[in-house]
Amino acid sequence: MKIGTINTSEKVLIIAEIGNNHEGSIDEAKKLIRAAAEAGANAVKFQTFVSEFYASADQSERLARLKKFELSEADWILLAELARDLGLVFFSTPFDLLSAERLNHVQKIFKISSGDNLFWSLLEKVASFGKPTLISTGLTEEEALLKIVSFWEQRAPLEDLALLHCVASYPTPPEEANLAAIHTLVRKFPQIVVGYSDHTLGVETAPLAVAAGARIIEKHFTLDKNYSNFRDHQISADPAELKKLVLQIKEVERRMGTGKLEVRACEQNSLQALRRSIAASRPLESGKILKIGDLTWVRPGIGIPPGSEGRILGRKLNKNKSLGELILEEDLSPA
Repeated sequence: MKIGTINTSEKVLIIAEIGNNHEGSIDEAKKLIRAAAEAGANAVKFQTFVSEFYASADQSERLARLKKFELSEADWILLAELARDLGLVFFSTPFDLLSAERLNHVQKIFKISSGDNLFWSLLEKVASFGKPTLISTGLTEEEALLKIVSFWEQRAPLEDLALLHCVASYPTPPEEANLAAIHTLVRKFPQIVVGYSDHTLGVETAPLAVAAGARIIEKHFTLDKNYSNFRDHQISADPAELKKLVLQIKEVERRMGTGKLEVRACEQNSLQALRRSIAASRPLESGKILKIGDLTWVRPGIGIPPGSEGRILGRKLNKNKSLGELILEEDLSPA
C-alpha cells in the first residue's frame, strides 16, 4: 500500500492521531500539525463528525462537547493544505456519511474507527471512493473480521485496505495489547497491509508492534497531556514522546532489515573462519585409498567443503597427511 510518498512495504508509516485534541480550535490544530511534523511523523489524522449524526439526542452533555469540537469543511481544507506543505499525509476519520462525503474532497486516504468497523453504510460509502482505507480491528473477533474483509473485497481492491490491530480500551493495559494478533492478521490476510493503532500509555508498545510485523503505526498525539479534562490528552503522546517513538521505530526498522535469507555483508569476513574443510582424521600415507573413516572436518573453510566427500572417497593420496591436515584436490590422484 502506498500512502502519499510512503510505500508501507519499504517504510513504516507513523501517524500522529490528533483526533479531537484541538478541541475545536483551528489554531490549536495548526500547532498540533506543526509539532507532529517536527517530531518526525509521516501523517496526521483527525476525526470529523456532524454531532447530530454521531450521538443520540438524549446525550445532551456529550452533544454539547462534540459541538464545541466540530470544525468546518473550510477548516479541514486549510489544515490539509498546511499538513501537505509540511510534507505530511493528511486525513481524518469520518463518523457519519455526510462527513465522509465532505472529506472525500479533502483527502486521499480514509480511516474507519474500531467502533464503526461494522457500520456497513459507512464502509459502503468509503469503499465507493476507491481510496486507500485503514480499518481498526478493535471490538471484533475473527468471524467479524472475515466479514469485514469480504465486504470490502466485493467493493474495492484488497491492496487498498489496511487492518490496524487495535484494542479499544482507553488506555489499554500493556498486558492486553495482544501484539501477537499482528502475526495472525499477517498470516490470515497476506494481501492486506497490517498495522497497529496504539492506545497503551507511553511509547514502548508501538516499536514492539513494528517488530511483530506492523507496517503502519497510529499513536494519539497532544501538545500537553494536561491541556484539559478531555480524556484523549491523557492517553496521548506529547511532542517529546512522539519524537522518541519515531526514533525507536526507525531503530527497529534498521535492525529488522529486509528479511531476506542471505549471507549478510558483515558475515563475509566470518565465512572462511567459521566454515569447515575436509581433513585427515589420522596420519595418512601417500598411496592410501581414502575411506570415510579417514576423513574429519576442521576449520577454516578454505578447502573441500562438507558435503563434497564424494569427490575424495575411493581416490588415492599422492602425499602424506598428518592429523587435521586439509586434503586438497591437488593431494589426490586424478578421479
